[in-house]
Amino acid sequence: MKVSFLFIYALVVSSLSSFAENRLETQWAKDVSTESPWNRYPRPQMKRSEWKNLNGEWEYSITPKESEKPKSFEGKIIVPFAVESALSGVKRSVGVDSVLWYQRDFTIPKNWKKDNILLNFGAVDWQATVWVNDMLVGSHEGGYTPFSMNITDAIKKGENKLTVRVYDPTDGGTQPRGKQLQEPELIWYTPVSGIWQTVWIEPVAENHIISLSVTPDVDANKFKVSANANSGVVKIDVIDGGHIVASGSGNASQDIEVFMPENVKLWDTENPNIYDLKISLMKDGKIVDQIESYAAMRKIGMRPDNKGMVRFTLNDKDIFHFGPLDQGWWPDGLYTAPTYEAMVYDIDKTKELGFNMIRKHIKVEPDLWYEYCDRNGILVWQDMPSGDVCNYHWQNYNFHRGKEFERSDISDKTYRKEWREIMDALRNHPCIAVWVPFNEGWGQYNTVEIANWTKQYDPSRLVNSASGGNFFADCGDIMDVHNYPEPKIYMLDRSKANVIGEYGGIGYAVEGHLWAPERNWGYIQFKSPDEVTDEYLRYIDILSNLADIAYTGAVYTQTTDVEIEVNGLMTYDRKVMKVDPKRIAKANKELIAKFSQR
Repeated sequence: MKVSFLFIYALVVSSLSSFAENRLETQWAKDVSTESPWNRYPRPQMKRSEWKNLNGEWEYSITPKESEKPKSFEGKIIVPFAVESALSGVKRSVGVDSVLWYQRDFTIPKNWKKDNILLNFGAVDWQATVWVNDMLVGSHEGGYTPFSMNITDAIKKGENKLTVRVYDPTDGGTQPRGKQLQEPELIWYTPVSGIWQTVWIEPVAENHIISLSVTPDVDANKFKVSANANSGVVKIDVIDGGHIVASGSGNASQDIEVFMPENVKLWDTENPNIYDLKISLMKDGKIVDQIESYAAMRKIGMRPDNKGMVRFTLNDKDIFHFGPLDQGWWPDGLYTAPTYEAMVYDIDKTKELGFNMIRKHIKVEPDLWYEYCDRNGILVWQDMPSGDVCNYHWQNYNFHRGKEFERSDISDKTYRKEWREIMDALRNHPCIAVWVPFNEGWGQYNTVEIANWTKQYDPSRLVNSASGGNFFADCGDIMDVHNYPEPKIYMLDRSKANVIGEYGGIGYAVEGHLWAPERNWGYIQFKSPDEVTDEYLRYIDILSNLADIAYTGAVYTQTTDVEIEVNGLMTYDRKVMKVDPKRIAKANKELIAKFSQR
């Protein structure tokens, strides 16, 4: 979101850590199990039949950065909630000069004794080092992506000890961190350190499927599948309604073409048809590993209309992308929704309000979030979480007239590594239509090179090279401007799809549902749902006129209030809908239908 220097100067806010004053709680907080929270298999596109959840109560300590593993721990923490969150039971800051330690015991089920054991983390922010029974088993840098470690050699009979060390400098480092700030204010929020997604173990054969890539090709009516493994033959069955409708096989780690029947069912926002997949790794005619997955046949694209303006397409039909800016923050869990039901609530409400898209803003969600979008027909614009210098300096001018920000070598390498890992982790989800490598100049650098590389890495999707500006360069597929509060056009590129990637921000502070009652803001403020709805509908009329001219997509700010921001369609605790949902849904659906081809 764009915030001017004058606005920042005019808005006097405390720099005290906002998580310390938070008293908000969602309705799902009471449902959080301290023994086994988030007890749902976390990787729906590589699902194995056996697994063990390691979420729940762990020991924790916060020590100086250079300290050795503590001999005793300070207290208990509930995983997978970040240490700064209320639901963790800790609610403490870590800071740039300290590290966070976790420890717990676990046992291996008796029927796994002949298997290799994988230890999996959904996400840990930011740098994780892992020991099992004091044996170093691996490390990972990157706060938004899953990682796995084979811990077989470290396992012993009976109780095993798992220790994790986490370092997270937040804005004291150059790594991707999204909206986190050590001293939250304005549009920047509470730090999120440590384990914030599910931890689990599962048994596998020595030779097993490590990763999976599935790419639909609607024009050729086929899936291109690659199951990464050391060796063996991969067999793929495509299943619809319990019946196998297509099959293919080939060597592991190679592309396998699976041709679909002529009456293939395409995926779109009205009919999100999903095919189940069963993928078997064979050796000497026997199954050594087997996973369940799913995929969809759909084609993301764009084309000029009869006026020469470029329009988004889905399966070669025009479609207007319209959805909220969704930041995915929670007053009690911060990055982590209290429960699965809480997480999908936001998606359900987005769908009920008539939107067909979500811009996942400066954050990556758990895999299960994208699965829900896949199965419910929601398109997703996926942002890369920002990092390095996230300044407010606004430069809406041509790329060739200014100089881009320059990153250090280590910052550059970190950005490229983590952006690639994010795309690898999410690329099988049919819901994802657009990759957004940069937002509003926050750490934006080498725009042309990064946009071109992103497109080359995944040509099956569109690339929004710079949402909201700072050096609009001749790259990517989309020209994206931001304007608050009402939508406007002030730049166009007839060679690209033109969108307004942020507008709105209609503020309404609902008493009793505020993170910080004495300090909150929206771009404009109203005092009732009727006033907010009337203003929202006024913007819809403006947006409709702008879509007649050029726009083929729009993003309204935002799904919920977040910390001191009160410009959400819902309050931060999700207990109050701040608009008239029937009027909003009717207007949203009519706008999408007007500029989409049935």
